[in-house]
Amino acid sequence: MKIYKTRNGIVIESGHNLYLSKNTNWDLFINRDSLYSVVQKELDDLQSDPAIKGWLEHSILAPIGQQEVWAAGVTYLRSRDARINESKESGGATFYDKVYDADRPELFFKSTAERVAGNNEHVRVRKDSIWNVPEPELTLMITSTGEIVGYTIGNDMSSRSIEGENPLYLPQAKVYDGAASLGPCIYIPEHPIPLDTGIHIRIIRGSNIMYSESTHISQMKRTHKELVEYLYRECSFSNGCLLMTGTCLVPPNEFTLQSGDKIAINIDHIGTLINSVA
Repeated sequence: MKIYKTRNGIVIESGHNLYLSKNTNWDLFINRDSLYSVVQKELDDLQSDPAIKGWLEHSILAPIGQQEVWAAGVTYLRSRDARINESKESGGATFYDKVYDADRPELFFKSTAERVAGNNEHVRVRKDSIWNVPEPELTLMITSTGEIVGYTIGNDMSSRSIEGENPLYLPQAKVYDGAASLGPCIYIPEHPIPLDTGIHIRIIRGSNIMYSESTHISQMKRTHKELVEYLYRECSFSNGCLLMTGTCLVPPNEFTLQSGDKIAINIDHIGTLINSVA
């Protein structure tokens, strides 16, 4: 099943059918343990509405309410290597080896809801950064009790020139207006998403594909439950939380995003998140 937050309410997609939920509060709707079973039960009292298909695509909002967005770093070997490369001159390269091999994962605050772009909305690059990339990431929807109940697509926009200058500049490299996008839906499976789930990215400039690559979430060094356990150790999230789980799809060093670039991130089972750079 998939859940969409839209201008017209909460839409449930089950099979090839679309339903308008009777629930109108996104935060209460999404923050429920055993969400799959709860939504399946609700479907028994709903009638599918073919008319939804006509307006759904143009009404979709980012699937977030009062949740915070957090992110995990250096969870893939490729990400570790990229961070080491960008930080060599600053002397910070060894930090990333230590994070990758450490028991404790890197977790950082990424965004509040008002800074998050939805599907077909604009993301941004910082004006004071000369090297900028998108980072496609499987994103967990976690309830206030720490249960993973769904998945979405995240784009963790990053200013590599700023982070490479000094690892302590990470918040400035990662947290700014338009630095995160989520969508287009929350995928709610009966069982955890399989490890052979593919993540795919294409960056298009004009009529040219500037970068295209794929991977599987099985390449992650850490488990989803491990990341959630550390995140929830000393933090409470009354409305739940969204956690980006890291990336290993890194464009070559000579590439940087430009205004007008189109970023398309596809994750199996979930769909495609599309953003343009403002």
